[in-house]
Amino acid sequence: MVLGGCHVHDRFVEHDIYAAAAAATVAGDEGRSALLADLLAEVAGCFPRRETRQTCTDMVNGLLSELEDVNCWTLAEAAGHGGPHRMQHLLSRAVWDQELMLDLAAGWAAARLGDGDGILVIDETGDAKSSTDAAGAARQYSGSTGGVDLCQVTVTLTYATGRGHTLLGRALYLPGARAADEEHRELTGIPEEVLFETKPQLAGDLVGHACELGIDAAMVAGDEVYGGRDLRHRIRGLGLGYVLAVRSNHTLTLTSGKTMTAAAAARLVPAGAWCRMPAGTATKGARDYDWAMIGIAADDTPEGQDEGHSVLLVRRHRYTRTLSYYQCWTPQPVPLACLVAAATARWRIEEDHQQAKQCSGLDKGQVTCWNSWHRWTAVALLTYIYLTVAVALERARDALPAIAAVMIAVTVPEMARLLRGPVIPLPHRDRAHVLHWSDWRRRHQKRAQQAHQRWNAYADTVT
Repeated sequence: MVLGGCHVHDRFVEHDIYAAAAAATVAGDEGRSALLADLLAEVAGCFPRRETRQTCTDMVNGLLSELEDVNCWTLAEAAGHGGPHRMQHLLSRAVWDQELMLDLAAGWAAARLGDGDGILVIDETGDAKSSTDAAGAARQYSGSTGGVDLCQVTVTLTYATGRGHTLLGRALYLPGARAADEEHRELTGIPEEVLFETKPQLAGDLVGHACELGIDAAMVAGDEVYGGRDLRHRIRGLGLGYVLAVRSNHTLTLTSGKTMTAAAAARLVPAGAWCRMPAGTATKGARDYDWAMIGIAADDTPEGQDEGHSVLLVRRHRYTRTLSYYQCWTPQPVPLACLVAAATARWRIEEDHQQAKQCSGLDKGQVTCWNSWHRWTAVALLTYIYLTVAVALERARDALPAIAAVMIAVTVPEMARLLRGPVIPLPHRDRAHVLHWSDWRRRHQKRAQQAHQRWNAYADTVT
């Protein structure tokens, strides 16, 4: 039977599909609320006081809200607080353990994302600053800012599996000049036990801590900054394999005993030995590269450990013929596809950096002190961990045929939008609250202006 140019049977099928999708949406809201409650319950023991725990929950809700700007003022206003004091107290003087909270959240995420084939990815990201008042802020190189700029640099760790990926840890890089500057250390509250460490050393600390937490991973991936011998030696000591990018002038020894650079070794690959394999997808489709492996001698074997299997992995662009190099080690021989998967997993951390800054305010903390920075980033990562796990579970649920027919796989930004209203309370916008905060800002600005005038008058008398 045909009605209006459409089969009645087809209409019933279409109705059933959309009904299933609508029911899944309702169930999804309940599941997302339960998931957030489960995560917050997991970390509740890190807060000795109920008030502090509630303030952290308010901050997480605020970070997930759609605010024009993200700081203690806007988060407190959105949560319905009478002023920013509770948020500021949480970041500065309140008694709670932000590192334990992040550890518990990391274990919670790994239990839901782990699939027996996890990869730990290390990288760094930079956040531009307007002054050197913030802990670790200095003129330094950052790929995120596009060169040398006044910024903070953070070394980060991502856990990537077939189910999803998320940031698990971070470490603030303290440049040597800043570490030796006693005035800077005192003004920003840098602890005495914190000394200068290179980025590979910080990355090694993050990987080692992840192993202590029992994160299920077999490989470590990273870019050229982390391809040095010391970090590779440390990773092997932890019982992990690695696929780490190295420069073209990186020196290595072939299994024949001949020493040469990575670029010279790549020239030894026969024309027919290259294998074309995909390396993920981009905006213009699949990214296919040519790959080759060259056996090399290990130069980073820990004492008492077998040499295992070391290779130089070479990637060649299909059109430009540009080459990239990766030094790899595994306890047992592995196929080329496994090494390629680990090398391409490194791009997951760049996606995590972008989305964590966009959706959970990782780079929005207007804080200057060491302790406040670590607390802000811990809450931001807690928020991002929830988002990424929610996305992973949502994609697994949407794999049902009836739902997959009408639903596209959700992304982290889309998940953040879906949460606003059904799961995350909308910001307080009632007239009395808005007028209260407008008055509060005027009084604060007036006090700040008066303080600035008093300081200028004092400076004039001194000079």
